[in-house]
Amino acid sequence: MDTIGQLIENLFIVPVALLIFALVLLKSSIIFVPQNRAYVIERFGKFRSTKEAGLNFLIPFIDRISANRSLKEQAVDVPQQGAITKDNISLHVDGVLYFRVLDPYKATYGVDDYVFAVTQLSQTTMRSELGKMELDKTFEERDALNTNIVSAINEAAGPWGIQVLRYEIKDIIPPQSVMEAMEAQMKAERVKRAQILESEGDRQAAINRAEGEKQSVVLSAEADKSEQILRAEGEAKAIIAVADAQAEALRTIGEAANTDAGQKAVQLDLATKAIEAKHAIAKESSMVILPDNATDANSIVAQATSIISQLNKNS
Repeated sequence: MDTIGQLIENLFIVPVALLIFALVLLKSSIIFVPQNRAYVIERFGKFRSTKEAGLNFLIPFIDRISANRSLKEQAVDVPQQGAITKDNISLHVDGVLYFRVLDPYKATYGVDDYVFAVTQLSQTTMRSELGKMELDKTFEERDALNTNIVSAINEAAGPWGIQVLRYEIKDIIPPQSVMEAMEAQMKAERVKRAQILESEGDRQAAINRAEGEKQSVVLSAEADKSEQILRAEGEAKAIIAVADAQAEALRTIGEAANTDAGQKAVQLDLATKAIEAKHAIAKESSMVILPDNATDANSIVAQATSIISQLNKNS
């Protein structure tokens, strides 16, 4: 009875063991590769394939995962190091390197430790590029320096299956003496710019004052010109008005003189003026020579009348 029980127990254990073994084999043969990762598979120690994201199958005890590579972009801190510029200035520079694995096979079999290799390569490349530039250029052309470093690293890291995306210099630290000299230079430059701005301000103020004075003179001249024009116009109008009045008076006198009464009035006026003129001459001189009929009023009037008649004929 005991023998039968043991036999039944053995018959039950064997299938369970086989089932467990099958489950272990199944689990070992199925692998799930995460997104942006790649598994390098070896068979009997030799490269077999690269398994990418998703469901993949292996042969248990024959295939094995040799390397697990990330395909995402990685950032590696590049330690601070010394470098000498073209003008023999010693610097301490550090940075950050961004890269990604393009070929998991090359990253596994092309180099022992690709992270260490690319970090060392970036350091040596950075020293080499800094040696081609002067100190001032390292600050002014940092973008160009980063681009040159990336280009040089990618050229050397091709066999490793690595692509360097960018390199960023964090700090460039020159010696203390150079920093003091640069600070003094920057201070002098700021003083120079301040003096230039001040002189430009004075120059602009002088220009503005000159422009103001010029405008004032122009406006004053314009005002004087306008005043003279108005005065001349007023004087011209006054002269014209006087001339018109005189012409009107002469016209009125002429019209009145054209009558018999007017002729007699003119003769009387001329005789009176002639007598007054001779009287004035007599006052100025002790001796006066007169014609025979000079004292005759009728003769004087006749002479004046003859002159007026002759003028009327000419008119």
